[in-house]
Amino acid sequence: MRPSPEALLTQASREGRGRLKIFLGAAPGVGKTWAMLDDAHRKRAEGVDVVAALIETHGRAETEAKLAGLPQLPRKPVIHKGRVLTEMDLDGLLARKPALALIDELAHTNADGSRHEKRWQDVEEVLAAGIDVYTTLNIQHIETLNETVARITGVRVRETVPDGALETADEIELIDLPPDELVDRLKQGKVYPADQAARALGSFFVKGNLTALRELAMRAAADRVDAQLREHMAANAIAGPWPTQERILVCINESPAAREAIRVARRSADRARAAWIALNVAQARMETLPEADKDRLAGSLRLAERLGAELATLEAEHDVAEAILGYASDRNVRRIVIGRPRRRPLWARWTSEDVAADVLRQSGAFEVTVASEPDEKPKARRFRLPHLGSEPRAWGEALLAVAIAAACSWGAEQLFPVASLSVIFMTAVVVVASRRGLGPAVVAALLGFLAYNFLFTEPRYTFQVSRRGEFLTLGLFLVASLITGNLAARLRGRIEAQAAIADRTNKLYDFSRRVAAAATADDVVWASVSHVATTLRCEAVLLMPRGAELGVVGGFPPEDRLEVRDQSAAQFAWEKGEAAGRGSDTLPTARWFFLPLVAGDRRLGVLGIAYPDDRQLLRTDRRLLDALIDQIALALERLRLTEDLAATQLATETERLRTALLNSVSHDLRTPLVTIIGAAGHLADSEVPPEARRDLAENIREEGERLDRYVQNLLDMTRLGHGALKPRLAPQEVAEVVGGARARMKGVLRGHDLQVDLAPNLPLILADGVLLEQVLVNILDNAAKYAPEGTAITVTARLVAGRAEIAVTDHGPGIPAEDLARVFDMFYRVAGGDRQRAGTGLGLAICKGLVEAMGGTIRAETGRAGWPDGSGTRIVMALPLFNPETAA
Repeated sequence: MRPSPEALLTQASREGRGRLKIFLGAAPGVGKTWAMLDDAHRKRAEGVDVVAALIETHGRAETEAKLAGLPQLPRKPVIHKGRVLTEMDLDGLLARKPALALIDELAHTNADGSRHEKRWQDVEEVLAAGIDVYTTLNIQHIETLNETVARITGVRVRETVPDGALETADEIELIDLPPDELVDRLKQGKVYPADQAARALGSFFVKGNLTALRELAMRAAADRVDAQLREHMAANAIAGPWPTQERILVCINESPAAREAIRVARRSADRARAAWIALNVAQARMETLPEADKDRLAGSLRLAERLGAELATLEAEHDVAEAILGYASDRNVRRIVIGRPRRRPLWARWTSEDVAADVLRQSGAFEVTVASEPDEKPKARRFRLPHLGSEPRAWGEALLAVAIAAACSWGAEQLFPVASLSVIFMTAVVVVASRRGLGPAVVAALLGFLAYNFLFTEPRYTFQVSRRGEFLTLGLFLVASLITGNLAARLRGRIEAQAAIADRTNKLYDFSRRVAAAATADDVVWASVSHVATTLRCEAVLLMPRGAELGVVGGFPPEDRLEVRDQSAAQFAWEKGEAAGRGSDTLPTARWFFLPLVAGDRRLGVLGIAYPDDRQLLRTDRRLLDALIDQIALALERLRLTEDLAATQLATETERLRTALLNSVSHDLRTPLVTIIGAAGHLADSEVPPEARRDLAENIREEGERLDRYVQNLLDMTRLGHGALKPRLAPQEVAEVVGGARARMKGVLRGHDLQVDLAPNLPLILADGVLLEQVLVNILDNAAKYAPEGTAITVTARLVAGRAEIAVTDHGPGIPAEDLARVFDMFYRVAGGDRQRAGTGLGLAICKGLVEAMGGTIRAETGRAGWPDGSGTRIVMALPLFNPETAA
């Protein structure tokens, strides 16, 4: 044994890096932060430089009292959605560089504007700087357990930590609290306020939920400790196993007892709640196994995968038992399950390994369980010669090779000693073995033996041997010929096996490549049936559920319906999840053979194949078909998940737009109405002086126009979304359009200096005058909202690159560079000062839709040289010119 290079490299990569300790809990309120602070006090008493970089007390008196006395790092204020929040000052912590930093809530999402999106990324940077970190984490925040926790509690946590963050922890301390005690703490108000605690007790903090979460936390901690133990064993060349955690290994081969061994391992794993591994040792001889044994092995592997085992494969031609035990030691397995071997004839005990006996003999510290089929009746195995082949041409080649060797030896006899001529015959045997296999090689060896005896030993031309020494020569020649022929035949067998494996791999790779390029379900269906049909030279059909029954969704050649008998077989395969149809145990007289498409626990459809000559599926093709079906199922499941994700994103976006629209209707549209109602109420008072009445009437008019613009924007956006807006393009004077918009916005622009700068002799543009005026009104309204009162708003028009560019420029706070492309999105509001203004967030989105409908473009620019603050916004429209020749 020697230390593992990978383990040593892992240890070397941690040099100079801080140590990470995670206080892991099953739920909020178990005392993770308190335990972390308590440990930090002990470290500080030992003289360690400890800093509380960020601690979330959540108003809990116990936590606040425990925090007292520890140096705290000032938090960094961050503006998030109009509110001032505080986050950890990462740069301040790195500059302070304590020996130990306390960073609470590892799964926290940082506010916008922070360096990293997640706090665990902050922790990674702190660790890379050589600072030790204590942090806290709840089990529901681990990425791979998120779905499990959601099923248990009915609550999905959005803030997650990748498993890799947990795997890098140098130490995990499980903070455990019995469910009853945690519920009591919750009722006492030590976890949440009273109203929030009452809701939590009825949903998340149910005793059953807490018990399940507690077990998940214990298992996560145990898995990490077990991984650390295996790293330690590998780095220190410890052979093991150290049975600290139950792990079961079941060995699978072509034996009938393998299926029972799998079931025994599964039951043992369920009872011990342990992980289990199904191991198959691959050898070249597997390609020469009888078809029944190949099918049995493939079925055993599928059974293990279906029952939840982790599948593993080893390559080993010799010393299989040693390879199994070595793998078990590397994985720190405690128990090995093997199938009881069948009785072996005497000759087989000398020519092949007894793996089960070798495992039992060399097991050492491992527990070994031997399983057998309970109803199996061992059959006496008769002596059987190896398959020698029966192709007539092969025997002819063997005879021809010996004849050529004899002719060559006859010619070489004058140059070489007689004893050396045997090498020529042995060369012929090797050639025959490499081309035709073992049987013809054996025949060539026997014929060469006879030819050499007849032609080159005294007395010649007889099969008698007169010299004793030649007996030994002939015997050695025969033995050497048989051995070299056997070796050459085995090499040929391995080459053929590798070629078969490569052929299957290429077919699977070609199919996976075609499926990966498929963008829709129809593409996957067509790729599936066409590839299966061309690969197996058969007809193929794919059926998927349509309501309560299956329907044909694709076929090659095209097929849209099946006979009643075939449809019944397909329905059985779908409902039972088993093979049905021709050659199976269910409806074997059907023309089609059906297999279910299964991904995990979900059945997705049924694939059927049929041959034009109505023959049954070959066993070799069945294994390839099983692999193709797995690929088809995965491809369909991938598309389903993609569609579900797209539907979820669509629902989320729809909800966002609905919320934005409701906010707009409830606030931005209601504000003008409140002003109008208030002004109308004052007008009803007869004591209001005439001057005030005119002002009130003006307010009503302005707010009514503002409300009209909002409603018009909503209507325009609806028409744009449904494609109902058809612009009436005609030649337009830019000056007239600008003048109309200026007149409509006279009241809104009262507090600004509107400057119009139009290039002389500007040609006519091709646009819808009404829509273009509405675009300018929206842009001017937007500029008036954000530009400070008293500043100038400029409208310019220039001829640029064969188009008329109309620009509106203001001196407002400007738009950040990252938001320039998004200001034209519906309901999008720029953060900061822009966000605080009234408006629906539709104005610029309407402008973009209207301008593009007229064949133009629109863009936003920010920052203009020569201005005092260097800010401001410039909205630029480029519109096509009117061409009389085109119009005519």
